[in-house]
Amino acid sequence: MSAIAETLYNWGYEITGSDACQSEYTDKLVKSGIKVTIGHDLTNSRNADLIVFSAAIKDSDPEMVIARQCNIPLINRGEFVGFLTRKFKESICVSGTHGKTTTTSMIALCFLEAHTDPTIQVGAILKQINGNYTVGNSDYFILEACEYMENFLKFSPKAEIILNIDNDHLDYFKTFENIKKAFIKYAELIPEDGVLVTNADDQNCLQLKSHVKGTFITYGIKNTAANFVAKNIKYNSFGFPEFDVYYNNMFYSHIKLSVAGYHNVLNALACIAMCDYYKINKQSIVNGLAKFTGAHRRLEYVGSYKGFSVYDDYGHHPTEIEATLNAIKNRPYNESWVIFQPHTYSRTKTHLEAFAKVLSKFDNIIVTDIYASREQNTYNITAKDLVDKIHSLGKDALYMKDFKEIAEYVRNHAGQNDFVLTLGAGTVTEIGPMIVGKEV
Repeated sequence: MSAIAETLYNWGYEITGSDACQSEYTDKLVKSGIKVTIGHDLTNSRNADLIVFSAAIKDSDPEMVIARQCNIPLINRGEFVGFLTRKFKESICVSGTHGKTTTTSMIALCFLEAHTDPTIQVGAILKQINGNYTVGNSDYFILEACEYMENFLKFSPKAEIILNIDNDHLDYFKTFENIKKAFIKYAELIPEDGVLVTNADDQNCLQLKSHVKGTFITYGIKNTAANFVAKNIKYNSFGFPEFDVYYNNMFYSHIKLSVAGYHNVLNALACIAMCDYYKINKQSIVNGLAKFTGAHRRLEYVGSYKGFSVYDDYGHHPTEIEATLNAIKNRPYNESWVIFQPHTYSRTKTHLEAFAKVLSKFDNIIVTDIYASREQNTYNITAKDLVDKIHSLGKDALYMKDFKEIAEYVRNHAGQNDFVLTLGAGTVTEIGPMIVGKEV
């Protein structure tokens, strides 16, 4: 939403907005000259020519109610982003169940390194652009395309990346078959002069080929028949990989990443394939990827306390947690700690056993209350159910509700050279600073 506001403001429109609470996003908008209300300002709604709203806003929201009373046109965020994609000749949409933010960020930095002046919308703060968006003056629009509620079907992409197709958002999709059908429809949006870059290590992605009218480019590690393949992967003591890239079995380039994990090799391959399609020079790709040190809340270093390190990660699906675990394997540490906040009741219910299994791989486990987000608890599920499931696997775990109590416990029990991770897509990110701060 903030990226939309800034883009339109730069195009000369008068923009106002509201949010439930102040944040780094609202602060940045205010600094840009955009009027932001914390809470509600019905005057803004009455005077607007158009209101754009996010999926988090309910019909009962006072500003939505007054807009309808005043016959102000309303459009949801997904539809409006779709409108924006049609304002650019080259809309590059990055989708997939996992890795969208990281891969969008990688591509953005490579395009910036090549001085192409793109417009960028990414789902987290990216330090190199001092925010989650930048407004350029070229034909390139690089953005995330989220599958939730099939929002990405409202876009008009010239180029797509599909990183993976996994079982998530079942509160909307209900079945995995419906998820796959949505990605098929998304692939069918590509025009004949467009391109799909996708993961050859994911069989569901490979099956999209027959649905693509444009160019079909693949990448992979295990599937050596892919167009772009990573070989000779090595990791340094931080877990950062370096590897050789081969294009159609010919050496392409040597890449060094500044983020950890096998999964980021795949993300980088997707970036390389898309950049190559757009004829971004190899040195800009090498430099852009090397400069990417991670998006906000993607295994992000928070600080240290009494000799142990604290990191924060957005992972809220078992597959993402597994990838994070694999990413830290090459880092030297004594014991691992995870403080996990499940995200949405539906996801917790659907993946309860998978969550328990992957969290059991940590040495010390703390689970706090489920972050409801957009949901009501009609699923009869609580964080204690997850703790009980972990116990049933023979692993100890603690349920703790209060964030300050969690921070105090970790400060008193984590040891020298331990690795502490706060994990989840909600407010769990507040705990890391409490741990490393002088006061709890």
